[in-house]
Amino acid sequence: MSDQNGQPLLRVRGLEAWYGESQALHGVDFDIYPGETVSFLGRNGVGKTTTLRALLGITSARKGQITLNGRDMMKVPRHRVAACGFGYVPEERGIFATLTVEENLMLPPVVAEGGMPISEIYALFPNLEERRTSQGTKLSGGEQQMLAIARVLRTGARMILMDEPTEGLAPVIVQRIGEILLDLKKRGLTVLLVEQNFRFAAKVADRFYVMDHGQIVEGFATSELPAHRARLNELLGV
Repeated sequence: MSDQNGQPLLRVRGLEAWYGESQALHGVDFDIYPGETVSFLGRNGVGKTTTLRALLGITSARKGQITLNGRDMMKVPRHRVAACGFGYVPEERGIFATLTVEENLMLPPVVAEGGMPISEIYALFPNLEERRTSQGTKLSGGEQQMLAIARVLRTGARMILMDEPTEGLAPVIVQRIGEILLDLKKRGLTVLLVEQNFRFAAKVADRFYVMDHGQIVEGFATSELPAHRARLNELLGV
């Protein structure tokens, strides 16, 4: 369970970001507390993925405040960001096609104690154990997504960023990824989830932020969903 009485694990204030001369974020503020799963909602192109990329320092320019576990991330060089505790599961998954499942799993360095050992990863993802000697090109889309998540769990990252993990997957795989996210929550992991599938996000998230035109326009807990239905329908069409 999350603890909002303590200090946030991730604190963001006034975050702005650019791609070239085009400004994509216009002063984004939010907090995420240890053990929470928080979902960013919004239509295509409103700034959800850009927020993740700005946290990691991979937009062309950014300004504002980003604090992870008390550390000022704006001063951290891009190549050191992962070592500070960010784990990233990109929408494109980033599986190395010529490496086996196990080689993909072992590739990212361990950045902190508390990462999940391979035995636990295989218990959580039995499909991956069955396919551990298969090359990345031989995996289904769902298996690739599971591998992308599993790879980050090994590193000991404190803050896991997931970008559209259910995109293009069959309903049975979406359900399984939901079960995995609930399991990660029980283990006390902290997740920032970018997701267009509102019905999926509603089953796994503790809180929501809704984005529109590069800004956060709504923020509420899962328990407050009924009171926000009309506004969500307006912003998301759900």
